[in-house]
Amino acid sequence: MTEVTLQEPWATAERQRVAVQFGMWLFLATETLFFGGLFLTYAVARFSHPAGFVAAAREAEAMFGTINTVVLLTSSLTMAIAERAVREALVPLARAMFAATLMLGVAFLVVKGFEYRSDIVKHLVPGPEFTLSQTGASQFWAFYWTATGVHACHMLIGLGVVTRMLLIPAADLPGRSTTAEGSALYWHLVDLIWVILYALIYLVGR
Repeated sequence: MTEVTLQEPWATAERQRVAVQFGMWLFLATETLFFGGLFLTYAVARFSHPAGFVAAAREAEAMFGTINTVVLLTSSLTMAIAERAVREALVPLARAMFAATLMLGVAFLVVKGFEYRSDIVKHLVPGPEFTLSQTGASQFWAFYWTATGVHACHMLIGLGVVTRMLLIPAADLPGRSTTAEGSALYWHLVDLIWVILYALIYLVGR
């Protein structure tokens, strides 16, 4: 274990750690409320049009969704190892795991890009060329594009967070355990949200 690098304006490392943790948990709570609103909208729409939602969900590419779920679950593991390695001052391991997390995050977005391309080719974007006629189908796909798009934006932010950890000089990394903890919390939240989206989008009616 190494001492946390003390930064202004904190008088002690413990106060700094508690303040950073509180701020991070508060931020994560606002993110949870935001996605909670999306999930509530989904639940109401699905309750109103159950048959349409099931029919629409069958058009979702479960293969892409499953691959990305495995990718993100693996990235949660590498991020957890990286955060622990920072606390234990295992700098080479921490940097390797942050790099692995970064690559897995990029892989997720690449797979998502291929999935989006397939969805567009099949005219699964609500609008004049939307191919599904069942009542509620367009609402399902509106949720799909909105929720996965917002999630992808959060993933981009997560990649920035991981990149920031990689840019910290090796000599300074052991003193950044609080920063590593906050980064890990954010990454795990993004992964958890995806697992919920996976269930709502790809497992309905299957």
